[in-house]
Amino acid sequence: MTSESTGGSSLFDHLIELRSRFLSMVLSILIIFASLAYFAQDIYQYLAQPLLAVMPDGSNMIATDVASPFFAPFKLTLVVSIFLAMPFILYQLWSFIAPGLYKKEKRLVAPLLVGSSLLFYGGIAFAYFVVFPLAFQFFSDFAPDGVVIATDISSYLDFVLKLFFAFGAAFEIPIVIILLCWTGFTTPNKLREKRPYVVVGVFVAGMLLTPPDVISQTLLAIPMWLLFEVGVILASFYSNPENEDDVEDENNIENN
Repeated sequence: MTSESTGGSSLFDHLIELRSRFLSMVLSILIIFASLAYFAQDIYQYLAQPLLAVMPDGSNMIATDVASPFFAPFKLTLVVSIFLAMPFILYQLWSFIAPGLYKKEKRLVAPLLVGSSLLFYGGIAFAYFVVFPLAFQFFSDFAPDGVVIATDISSYLDFVLKLFFAFGAAFEIPIVIILLCWTGFTTPNKLREKRPYVVVGVFVAGMLLTPPDVISQTLLAIPMWLLFEVGVILASFYSNPENEDDVEDENNIENN
């Protein structure tokens, strides 16, 4: 057998394995979705609680589209299914790439996968339990006189999902910093020097990723800054000393 045929066979085997793992991911999502579909209305009701709690007495959420009462809860249930299946999805990805990693890389990637999942869930929980009650109370208090608050259920779902993804992604900052330092792109010391720019940057990011209100923008910016500080501390333990020396040498050359 020639080397070309061996390489082609190896590539084909990897594609087969990738397809198998992808199907396993999809199947896990469908199984969870099937298990939760019966409770779709209850799940949506739980998601709506932060808004319902601050709405004036006698006001309710509305559905401006005929199919919204049916599709909105099931859309939410599908997203919840993906969130719940994320550890299994990450495990499948880890199992696929692990054979091609060095031992020291495996020691880094495995905890990062677990940490990234926990941080993403933490961002969602922070948005739901902290940001939503404050932001919705802010919106409710500043509603003009004579305006009846009656939020469309589909619009509300799209709004909260955007915030979930924004906060979930923002909480991944420590993971990003660790990877940047490990690969030698930067160092913890260089990041500490950039702290004033980071503070400005997180508030700009909060403005771009959240609705145009001060409450949600600030509640996203402050955790991002704190997570940056945590990431810098953790990166000091994970950063590669050789890469750190290389980056410092390059910076000295540029300064000279």
